[in-house]
Amino acid sequence: MITVKKEGIVLEPTSLTFENKSVFNPACIEVNGEIHLFYRATGENNTSSFGYCQLKTPTEALKRNSEPIISPFGPSELVGIEDPRIVKIEDTFFITYTAYDGINALGALITSMDLKSFKRYGILVPKFTYNEFNSILKKCFGVKDKYLRFVKFLHKRVGKETGDELFIWDKNVVFFPRKINEKFAFLHRIYPDIQISYFSSFDDLTEEYWINFLQKIKDFTVLESKFSFEASYIGSGCPPIETSEGWLLIYHGVEDTKDGYVYHACAALLDLKNPTIEIGRLPYPLFSPELIWEKIGSVNNVVFPTAAILIEDRLYIYYGAADARIGVASVSLNDLVYEIKNSSL
Repeated sequence: MITVKKEGIVLEPTSLTFENKSVFNPACIEVNGEIHLFYRATGENNTSSFGYCQLKTPTEALKRNSEPIISPFGPSELVGIEDPRIVKIEDTFFITYTAYDGINALGALITSMDLKSFKRYGILVPKFTYNEFNSILKKCFGVKDKYLRFVKFLHKRVGKETGDELFIWDKNVVFFPRKINEKFAFLHRIYPDIQISYFSSFDDLTEEYWINFLQKIKDFTVLESKFSFEASYIGSGCPPIETSEGWLLIYHGVEDTKDGYVYHACAALLDLKNPTIEIGRLPYPLFSPELIWEKIGSVNNVVFPTAAILIEDRLYIYYGAADARIGVASVSLNDLVYEIKNSSL
């Protein structure tokens, strides 16, 4: 089995109003030797914003803002902005996140040229109700009914008995750090699987584009649940890491146990030219909730990987721990890729 080192807690809540309840699920990127961490922060009102911290080393904080660097804006973000991820494509930083209005959770995008000023693109994913989604899926062959089963959970959670106000929850939007076949590519998750979308221009992402995507959703599916530790559902985690053997994807898998859901960090290897081709997958969790601060928090038994940086051969993986604080684990990149490939033989 691969050896993973739990490096410890990177950030915890402070007494500041915007982050005195929890900090978790960060985005992280290294630029010119500086490590930038954008993280989800919540206060007592449960509204999420993004805090910022510059790291001294992959495991130590250097300086931290005393107020949010990005705050919720507009009706789609009424209850907050959640779970950022970041990549740099050419000269632009892409920060993806979930916009949450109290009912709908939808992937959205902010861009930046300098990580100081930010431009909002808005909702990136389709806005179809589950009634509309159901009508589209009826025209598809072999699509799992689990896509629609999740709506029952959502109705219970948000107290809505109709599909008129409730859109498909499409979260965990994560861009690839470069274009694939001359197109932008991003992963996202319509329960229960991970899908991929390609586009040349944001103008491509029309209603017609998304209807075609949903009608062919099986063709755009990257990963489905395979093992018991990810049997309930899976979701994109860290931005894909390009290696000579394929795209390394660190994602989360959810296991339904007698004590409730357990979130694990998982790993897979995808084809460089066509990421819907799975080269291999780790047949056991990369790491799981084991430490007390990973097992007990705002949501128990959660490790939720959302960012990674590579220092020589050491891959540092940042994750939300029990939805309360930010931890980091590290692993040899070469060893991990080797283990995935050989476990799949």
